[in-house]
Amino acid sequence: MKKLLVVAHAPSYNTRNMLEALVAGVNKQPLENIQCQWLSPFDADPEDVLNCDAIILGTTENLGYMSGALKDFFDRIYYPCLETKQGLPFSYYIRAGHDGTGTNIAIKNICNGLKWKQIQPELICRGPWQEIFLDDCSNLGENIACGLDFGIY
Repeated sequence: MKKLLVVAHAPSYNTRNMLEALVAGVNKQPLENIQCQWLSPFDADPEDVLNCDAIILGTTENLGYMSGALKDFFDRIYYPCLETKQGLPFSYYIRAGHDGTGTNIAIKNICNGLKWKQIQPELICRGPWQEIFLDDCSNLGENIACGLDFGIY
């Protein structure tokens, strides 16, 4: 059994729907070897990361940066996971009211420092709300779950 951990900050109706679409995408195919767990960044701890086989991160863009919740998560897991989780397959999505550039750079820099391996391009849902964001999140979840199940990651 492979564990896919989703650590996503979903403070609004739309971001909660994005998270639910992502998890629905993970569960879309009948994959018997994948267990998915979603945690708020405030609830996830180093043990959760140490016990997963891949991770998907989700955040809002707040003042041109990731949410404080996701930053808090990184602050707490960075050193406990630095040596033992190098190469951890990951991807992420950003709900960006503007362009998401600062958030994207910050997440890439932290994950590069952790030496995690990005397995799918980041998904940046920019500008005013669009229903297509839900399909995009679902596809991201499905792609990562299938790749993990098939042993690609």
